[in-house]
Amino acid sequence: MTEVELWTDGACSGNPGPGGWAALLRKGRHERVLSGGEPVTTNNRMELRSVVEGLRALKRPCRVRVHLDSSYVKNAFTNGWIARWQRNGWTTADKQPVKNRELWQELMAEASRHEIEWVKVRGHAGVKLNERVDRLACAERDRQPVRPSGRAARGMGRGSV
Repeated sequence: MTEVELWTDGACSGNPGPGGWAALLRKGRHERVLSGGEPVTTNNRMELRSVVEGLRALKRPCRVRVHLDSSYVKNAFTNGWIARWQRNGWTTADKQPVKNRELWQELMAEASRHEIEWVKVRGHAGVKLNERVDRLACAERDRQPVRPSGRAARGMGRGSV
């Protein structure tokens, strides 16, 4: 089975606000960078999106070491949160609907194709590849449209270019 490293990060200015995500896939000396953003989102959504898109880019099942600075994403898998949410009808221990359910379901579908090792890295601590995906995610965040009021646009309305 092919072994791949996946480095991911999400960034958001305001919560919600404009956001970006980035994923870096490495196999030996080969790299592939993916990134994107949304005008109105949350940091957790961007963290999730980065892992979803990174795993989705793999065309066949792989052994993937996912490096991320998001405890939210890692702990959902390693601490059994997802299994518990599913058993409880996608509600939390507080009986509230799980936020970002559709992204969690996308991530579960992508993760099911691979053998994954979740590696938590400390954000903004000088870890070279984590800093790289952070810069890419921030660049995507900064590309998002902003209204004159300084708040992110909610989308293109009629008559918009």
